[in-house]
Amino acid sequence: MEFHFPDHLRFADSHEYAFFEGDLIRVGISAFAVDQLGDIVFVDLPEVGSALTKGKPFGTVESVKAVEEMLTPMSGEVIERNEGILASPEDLQNDPHVAGWLLLIRPTEKSHFNELMDAVTYSSKVAGS
Repeated sequence: MEFHFPDHLRFADSHEYAFFEGDLIRVGISAFAVDQLGDIVFVDLPEVGSALTKGKPFGTVESVKAVEEMLTPMSGEVIERNEGILASPEDLQNDPHVAGWLLLIRPTEKSHFNELMDAVTYSSKVAGS
């Protein structure tokens, strides 16, 4: 399957993405990860105000195949979570890079963004999967 990864997104090895929206970071999981999971039935996200640490789990996504932990691509504080995805987790499959975002965080270490892969690098990584 061919995936399109928008140029403004940066990706972690664990398939989460991040992008700056002003001084805040929007976080989600890639279309590749969503495709690998199959039919998504449940998403668990941290509460607003939670502190997140880069590389540590921030929630889970459950599909008919498996339950997978999602890892934080950048340290920060949860400012908002996508309540729509919590209510209708299957919507994550329709548009993971825009409407299917998961968290909005205030980063505590903006340099973490530069450690993430750009869309071209990530696309090359998943092409062999």
